[in-house]
Order: sequence, then C-alpha cells, then structure tokens
Amino acid sequence: MANILVVDDEHGIRDLLWEILNDEGHQVELAENAAQARAARSKERPDLVLLDIWMPDTDGVTLLKEWSSTGLLNMPVIMMSGHATIDTAVEATKIGALAFLEKPITMQKLLKAVEQGLARGGQRKPAATEISSREVAERDAADAPAHSDAAAQEAGPQPNQNFVLDKPLREARDEFEKAYFEYHLARENGSMTRVAEKTGLERTHLYRKLKQLGVDLTRSKRPGS
Repeated sequence: MANILVVDDEHGIRDLLWEILNDEGHQVELAENAAQARAARSKERPDLVLLDIWMPDTDGVTLLKEWSSTGLLNMPVIMMSGHATIDTAVEATKIGALAFLEKPITMQKLLKAVEQGLARGGQRKPAATEISSREVAERDAADAPAHSDAAAQEAGPQPNQNFVLDKPLREARDEFEKAYFEYHLARENGSMTRVAEKTGLERTHLYRKLKQLGVDLTRSKRPGS
C-alpha cells in the first residue's frame, strides 16, 4: 500500500477521495492549500500526489513548478480540476505531472490513475513473499474458521435465505436487499469500493441504500483487518 497526499481546497472532495483511497488500504494525508501541501511534502515524500489546480493561495500548477525547480518533484503527481483548459493540462504535463483528472472524478478513473501512478513510481502492492511473518500470523488467525463449520467458511459468507414471503412486497424486497448487501460486505471484508463494483452502484448511492436498509457497517469487517 502507498502513502498518498491529496491536495484540494474543497472539503467534500477531500473527504470523498480519502474514503475511496483509504478503503483501498492506502495511507492518505489531506491538505487544503499549497501551504499545507508544502508542509506535508517536507515532512515525508509521498508515493503519489493528487493535486488540485485551482486553489485560493497558490494554484496547483505554480506549486508543481516550485517542486520541479527545487528538485522536490520526485514522486508521481496527478492534477485535478473541473475548470482547467486543455492548455493548462498540457502545461502541467510538460512541467512533470503524470496525468490529469477532470472533475467530477469517477471512482473507476481515480483508481485506474492511482494504480498507473504508483506503478510508474515503482510503488506496487507487496508480493506474497514480502509479507511479514507477523502479518501472516494475524491474517491466518483472522481467517481461521472453527473446525465445526470449516466447510461453510470455505464456501465464503452465507446469505440469510430465511425470507418470509407472506408480507407486503416492499418489506420482502427490503429484507432481501439487506441480506444481499450484508452478504457482499462480508465477502469483501467491508470494502465499500469492491462492493460498489460488485453490485454496480455508485458509492454515494450505495451508502444511501445501506443507511436506508439499516445495514450495520461496523460488523462487515473482520477483527484484525
């Protein structure tokens, strides 16, 4: 997993990107302006930077130039904007930006750009042989099923199929949908990103749906994960 710095003056966008990237297992640091981004960059070089172009104090292109001229542009940088022109995007790329994402950013485009950026920067997910013995022990302890229900565990989480059909359609449908989403959350160990992909829903729609159905998200992740 990687350390990613997100620089954007819009609180909602920072929170959304944090949720998606954190859900993928990355360490995410947030900055709302260039000053905070400089401080974060001086503290530790991130593996990847998502940098907004239009910010109130110093715009993203100027900050990119600053890092480039001072030798600090030694990590992949992906620019973001909802109002930038093609010329601005080209300029940022010439300075050293790896890619440009146009807002609103879809989850699929974000994850693809991040994956490509980390691969370009040499930051790939560790292979199985690189996982520490402690991680293996913790993972085995979390995943080990009880002997009595080993066969059921091997088959993966089992949905609740004890549905009562003698009830209004809306209630029966809600009951089924709740079991459906609980099944996928358990199967994906609580990863909202993967559940959204599996069920074909946007993350915002998925969150609203789970809240409406009363799904307990705190129970979807296994202890120690």
